[in-house]
Parts: sequence; C-alpha cells; structure tokens
Amino acid sequence: MKKLMNSPDALVDEMLAGLVAAHPSLLQEERVIRRAGGTKRGKVGIVSGGGSGHLPLFIGYVGDGPLDACAIGDVFAGPSVDSCIQAIRAANGGAGVLRLYGNYGGDRMNFDLAGEMVDVDHIQTTTVLGTDDIASAAPDDSVKRRGVAGIIYAYKIAGAKADAGAGLAEVTATAQAAVNACRTIGLALSPCQIPGAAKPTFELGADEIEMGIHGEPGIWRDKLRPADDVADEMVRRLLADPVAHKSERVSVLVNSLGATPLEELFIVYRRVAALLKREGLTIVRPLVGHYVTSMEMAGLSISMIHLDAERERLLAAPCACPFWRV
Repeated sequence: MKKLMNSPDALVDEMLAGLVAAHPSLLQEERVIRRAGGTKRGKVGIVSGGGSGHLPLFIGYVGDGPLDACAIGDVFAGPSVDSCIQAIRAANGGAGVLRLYGNYGGDRMNFDLAGEMVDVDHIQTTTVLGTDDIASAAPDDSVKRRGVAGIIYAYKIAGAKADAGAGLAEVTATAQAAVNACRTIGLALSPCQIPGAAKPTFELGADEIEMGIHGEPGIWRDKLRPADDVADEMVRRLLADPVAHKSERVSVLVNSLGATPLEELFIVYRRVAALLKREGLTIVRPLVGHYVTSMEMAGLSISMIHLDAERERLLAAPCACPFWRV
C-alpha cells in the first residue's frame, strides 16, 4: 500500500511536527501536544490520548474549549505512562485534571498509573471513559464498550463546562453524562494498513462491507448495499439501544473513517436526517466530515447524542481548536 512518508518509524513524530508547524496554537513536547498558552490558572484541565492513526482525534481537539493536552502513542498503540504523566502535568491549572479517553486496556492501564504518579505533585485527577460503540458489546455489558467517534461530544461539552468555571467533580459528572447519552455505530468498506506492516489490518472482499468496530469482527459481513439501506439499519440500531434519558433534541455526527469522501457522507446524512425527523427528533448542530478516522480505511460511523438543555448550551459554547470551531 502506498503511503506518503519517509519511514514507518518516523511517521508519528514527523506528523506531530507538521501539525504544530501548521497550528501555532499548539506545542509539542515529545509525544504530548498541549495548548501553546497553557491551561488557565484555576480552570479544570482536560486531558486525553491514545494511539496515532485516528486524526483528527486527540491532538486535533487541543485548544480553547475541548482539551488542554493529550498523549500520543505509536499507530494504533496507546501512549506511554511517561507521556500520560507529561500530558496531565501540562493540563494542570491547579483545579484538577479530568482524564477523558476511550475504553481500551492499554490506555486505561497507563493513564491509571499516571494518575497515581502525579499524586506526588498534588494534582487531583478523575477519569471518564468513552464507551459509545454499540457494536463492541451488548447494552447489558456496556462497561466493555469501546470509545469511538462519539467521544468528541464529551470533549466539547466537558471542555465548555470547565471553561465556565465548574469544579472537577462537576466537570467529571458532565463528561460522564455526555458519554452516557451518546451512541455510535460504524461501517467498514475497506481496511487500512499500519505503516510498515506487510498486509492490511483485516480483509474485506471487493464487494463486501462489515458493520461494527474498525479492525475487529463486526455485527455482520455482507455484500455492498445501497446507502439508504445501510443508513436505515445504522439509525435503527442507534435508536433501539437503551439510553437512560432520551430526548427529542439530538446532535448527529456522520464521520468518515478515512477514505470515504464528503459526497458519500452527505448522501448518508440526507437519509439520517429524514429518518430522525420521521421519529420526531430535532437535529441540533449536526457534524459531517472527518472527525475520527482510522488511517486510510474506507467507511463511516454515525454518532448520536441526546441533548438536555445544559448539553445543548455547552455544545453551542465557543471553542477554537484546529479541527472544531464554534
């Protein structure tokens, strides 16, 4: 597979160098990206992180609003403990730090260790895990669900709450409520290939698609279907998954997993919007584009978050980071 790179080993570090060169609002310190202006004193800091290969996830949401810092690992590999510690310290403004990241074993282990180690710096930390992927576990086993594209809603909402001056406990509760209200389902059209690997992460036939989490066995695999048929099933699954406090006002993200172009995303969004309107739901601040990818994988995900008055207000609050501006 062709890739524009100099060497697999240099890909992550050269990507980070290019990112901060293009966005002076960011600073790079080894495998940590932080706000150039630092975290405002007295504000709760929010830190995230994970493996590279999912741009703009993690580093693209560092800025005024969502994240204060993030730790980055190799492609599809969690960040090191040292990077997590460094990111927490960079995000600390003296009011504590929320660790907000996806529910993956390596990320949990290293961020938990980092949280214990920054205790010596008297930095109080809390944790909220993204668990929006409904394909990765059943509703009655939701603690095993992975965090995918829907986590960006938690970034935005928790970040706005922190900017408003809320304390650590309140910001943490707001982030957890956003995670609880959000659901995501994904669809693969083709795999991706890790730089330097001999073959793609999984195989799909030329006329096959698979519904489920990227790179792992999904809910089903079948022949390619029309966009409306796929959107119908994805929306049906999202609506059927239990949410404690459903709302008639929702935000929807139709997200490319990498190679799928905007033209196809808007074809799907058109159908999603019509289906939700038929269900009596009002869409607030929809998002369509590349928000959380998986290298050059073709496919998309649909995320839906149920909004109460506060979440809707926080979603509309100003933010300025490289890949999301309000």
